[in-house]
Amino acid sequence: MKTPRVLLVEDDNIIGVLLAELLEDMGYDVCAIEATEAGAVTAAARCRPHLMIVDVRLDEGNGISAVERIFRTGSIPHVFISSEPNHVFRPGAVFLLKPFREPDLAQAIQRAFGATVAS
Repeated sequence: MKTPRVLLVEDDNIIGVLLAELLEDMGYDVCAIEATEAGAVTAAARCRPHLMIVDVRLDEGNGISAVERIFRTGSIPHVFISSEPNHVFRPGAVFLLKPFREPDLAQAIQRAFGATVAS
């Protein structure tokens, strides 16, 4: 099986690099790290990821809107991450509260893949 491509949407450079390293250690290919809603939408069309890890709050735009825009061309499994617990998501959305550990991320990714299969 081909290595799954991951689009990482995170506006904090340090967190983005650390999370990309963690995902690569877990066996994923991080195809892009984007910091804005517009960048995320463009990168999704360009690299056609199998999975997205998306920070809810971005400096320019927000992760929820980015996913909604990306979904106009097709559904992609995704995990929302945030340091703030009070967000409203559509039913079945996978959310992970920062800070988290690798096992938490692995479990959230499996839930995201499962949610896509069930939809």
